[in-house]
Amino acid sequence: MSQSVQIKNALISVYYKDNLEPIIHELNRLGVKIYSTGGTETFIRDLGVDVIAVEDLTSYPSILGGRVKTLHPKVFGGILARRSFDGDQQQLAQYEIPEIDLVIVDLYPFEETVNSGASQEDIIEKIDIGGISLIRAAAKNYKDVVILASKDDYSELENILKTQEGATTIDQRRRFAQKAFNISSNYDTHIFKYFDNSEPMPVFKQSVQQSQVLRYGENPHQKGTFYGNLDAMFNKLNGKELSYNNLVDVDAAVALIDEFTEPTVAILKHTNACGIASRQHINQAWIDALACDPVSAFGGVIIANDEIDAATATEIDKIFYEVLIAPAFTDEAVAILKAKKNRIILVRQPVELPSKQFKTLLNGVIEQDKDNTVEGPAQMTTVTEKQPTEQELKDLYFANKVVKHTKSNTIVIAKNGQLMASGVGQTSRVDAMKQALIKAAEFGFDVKGAVMSSDAFFPFADCVEIGADAGITAVLQPGGSINDKLSVEMCNQKGIAMVTTGVRHFKH
Repeated sequence: MSQSVQIKNALISVYYKDNLEPIIHELNRLGVKIYSTGGTETFIRDLGVDVIAVEDLTSYPSILGGRVKTLHPKVFGGILARRSFDGDQQQLAQYEIPEIDLVIVDLYPFEETVNSGASQEDIIEKIDIGGISLIRAAAKNYKDVVILASKDDYSELENILKTQEGATTIDQRRRFAQKAFNISSNYDTHIFKYFDNSEPMPVFKQSVQQSQVLRYGENPHQKGTFYGNLDAMFNKLNGKELSYNNLVDVDAAVALIDEFTEPTVAILKHTNACGIASRQHINQAWIDALACDPVSAFGGVIIANDEIDAATATEIDKIFYEVLIAPAFTDEAVAILKAKKNRIILVRQPVELPSKQFKTLLNGVIEQDKDNTVEGPAQMTTVTEKQPTEQELKDLYFANKVVKHTKSNTIVIAKNGQLMASGVGQTSRVDAMKQALIKAAEFGFDVKGAVMSSDAFFPFADCVEIGADAGITAVLQPGGSINDKLSVEMCNQKGIAMVTTGVRHFKH
């Protein structure tokens, strides 16, 4: 096996030519013979460097509007030939095929073209054939060939050319090949997803190029990695790196706050809202959100959907929190919040979020559509003798948004655009009801005149009875139980209103 290979011949054909010039000059300095095509060939000639057109090597012109340029035995033979196989070397000599030791090629921007909203015809033409074939061939023969499949690797190659005088090690070539196969598999995945209509059978494929190693996973003895581009999602102004648990809570916080348009602040702990309020000004929203449960707010994730000003920052800075997220901060607010160096301050950027959710489970993966439904007053059907008031309908809508993002089984109690308390993650809906009432009382809330929302139907009338006796005046539930009438009858007996939505919001 060849351990060190000297680059003598190179094939260069790229879409992106940024930072390519230094490599061309280094190859020219080392006396490397360069083969190229189309725009890259012109680019190299304009640098004053000798270049051989691929069509002069193959004796075939570029045909079919450029669809066929490099697909020829004289190109692929030179890349795939094994230097240590006598038979391969004899055939290279027989057919006058030069060994190609370096291939620099990238791919047409398929994913970018799809995302741009281009026509189907333009998208199809961005499916690279020659480029992907060159990448795979050179990577397959990494024992003898260097493959560069991304402009991100130009600086590394430039350094190798300068410091190793055009020779590469087997480890370097293998690493370049690994990167190349990553690029080719990612490319094919995006093409598949463009064509995929999940018929006749769904196939699960994901490919994310960017990653970030986390300090650890859910616990210190677990390794953790985030796959994605956090820099596109957030501009971090302050604080340490986000942890695995931070990211899980931040994800839940973003999903919850996106339900609200009026100035709103939410405080989350272990993905559940322990405080949330909507007000005319973000400062009052913070004060009322914190009042919901100031104990649980300790060490939580705070998210706002409006700019954080100095007054609000001063109030927030009085408690210990892990992460604070908002679409904007005033300069004065940033100065206040940065005083504590470990607090993570994030400015949220306008990024489109995925419409699908998936996670590993057993020996496979489960995937589902994101729950993008939330029912407002127009989707609430009154099933009791008493009609809810306009304010009760508004509060039921508010509570229903919170229920949707709270672990099942859950009961949410709300009033005047403020979370009073919730029972979360209970094995019994009655336990969730009791937990919510206990927490409301603990933090001084009078639930008389409040509303409550449930993530699923009531199989019995017990929760309604408990809530009504505590002063709840209106109830929202999806309905659908064979015992719905028991809850309705209890509401009528207690003189409170109930609406059904027909939509369940389990969150496991």
